[in-house]
Amino acid sequence: MTKDELVAKLHDIEWEDFEVKAAKSELPKNIWESVSAFSNTSGGWIVLGVKQSGKTFEIQGVDNIEKLEQDFLGTLRSEKFNQRLAVTSKQYDIDGKKLLAFYVPEVDLKPVYFGSPINTFIRMGSGDQRATEGEIRAMFRNQSFGKKTEETIPDTSIDMLNLNTLKSYRYALSQTQNLVNLREVDDVEFCEQVNITRNGLLTYAGLLMFGKAPYVLRYVPTFCVDYIEIPGPTIQQAEVRYTYRIPEQDNIWEAVQIILRRFRTLVDAPIHIKDDGFATTDESQYKVLREALANMVMHCDHFDSLRSCIRVYTDHIEFMNGGAFPLPVKDILGKIYSKLRNPTIAKLFRFVGIAENAGYGMNKLASWETLTGTRPTIESDRTIATVSFPLKSAIQRKTEDNDVPVSGNDAKNDAKNDAKNDAKNDAKNISQRQHNILELIQEDPTISLDSIAKAIGVSAPTIDREIVKMSHLIKRIGPKKGGHWEIKDT
Repeated sequence: MTKDELVAKLHDIEWEDFEVKAAKSELPKNIWESVSAFSNTSGGWIVLGVKQSGKTFEIQGVDNIEKLEQDFLGTLRSEKFNQRLAVTSKQYDIDGKKLLAFYVPEVDLKPVYFGSPINTFIRMGSGDQRATEGEIRAMFRNQSFGKKTEETIPDTSIDMLNLNTLKSYRYALSQTQNLVNLREVDDVEFCEQVNITRNGLLTYAGLLMFGKAPYVLRYVPTFCVDYIEIPGPTIQQAEVRYTYRIPEQDNIWEAVQIILRRFRTLVDAPIHIKDDGFATTDESQYKVLREALANMVMHCDHFDSLRSCIRVYTDHIEFMNGGAFPLPVKDILGKIYSKLRNPTIAKLFRFVGIAENAGYGMNKLASWETLTGTRPTIESDRTIATVSFPLKSAIQRKTEDNDVPVSGNDAKNDAKNDAKNDAKNDAKNISQRQHNILELIQEDPTISLDSIAKAIGVSAPTIDREIVKMSHLIKRIGPKKGGHWEIKDT
């Protein structure tokens, strides 16, 4: 910081990266709070010899500047703090008065505290605040950023995986040109090759992606991927709390499959006629939301007690995540970066084409503005990251039948909804619900009736009745378990 820059700051209110303290002959006791705060946030300058009165600064100067400098630097070299800090000092002379300034950089290994972790501070606006217990825990977890989910779990094995989930993933992988050499290997070999297991032990990433619920919750009790559709622009303005909420799923892969099916009903997918007369569906908006979902689970701190959640409102969709972004918000949207909290989870999504190559995901999110004319927003603090996309009347457009999962009286409620849908779709060849069923089967021919019911938000008996009505369009090949659907040529 030059002398001119210092003078400019003194003519303004206190900055987020700038703290002044009156210190004539000794270091102020609260200086260590500022050292901790700057180290744990974005770094900043501590200037001694300036008194703040409201929003104005009075230059008083310091006495014995060399002693103050040595006292400060000597304390940082002692065991007062939990780690050594690389602080630089600079002296200034303004109107004959001496000022002493120290630049405290942000550190990679947080938290920085003095005495004990309770003395961990963070910078909030232009002041120092004691970090909460949750913020301190998040800093400690971030020390293993990109490593924790790569670790193996003692006393685990592939038997703790939901093999139907793994089968679904391997089917999705077979529809790509990736890892062709692994198509014929057994599950044990496959899991070793893609880091689901290592030397026979499950990695946290493998368990989170494909594990059975009891084992996932045993080793990662905070695991949750939540999805809620709220019939209003805010929770407070909604007449009911929600119209759909995803049932608890065993693992990440199962939750993602259901959420992706819901996404297809939320956004425009215009049909374009090519020069050769064939039609194509533009899924650009859907792919942006798919990328946002993948980014959420790839960057989520799955060991945080905060539940990752997607909230779909009538005018926007919000992805809220436990764990801060690895870079400042201003450096993320539309930029390329590849620092990942959960590398194996990211790799598994990229293999099946759900996520972009490393570093390009946030660039795709920025394309939402080009597609819709509305700009996504990103917010992030030390414990929460949120990405929001403006969405035009998402809930109203989503379906015509307004079905929600119900417990009890299924037949009665479904009959009412069936009648309503029939009336709305008299002029169509198939109902909206049947159209959604076809889309789900096209995406995954091995999908079960229960999975279709969960994705659409109705009961399994309702789907069973719809399938009977669609016998001219689809047929089942093989048993319920292990069989698949085929779409008939019409």
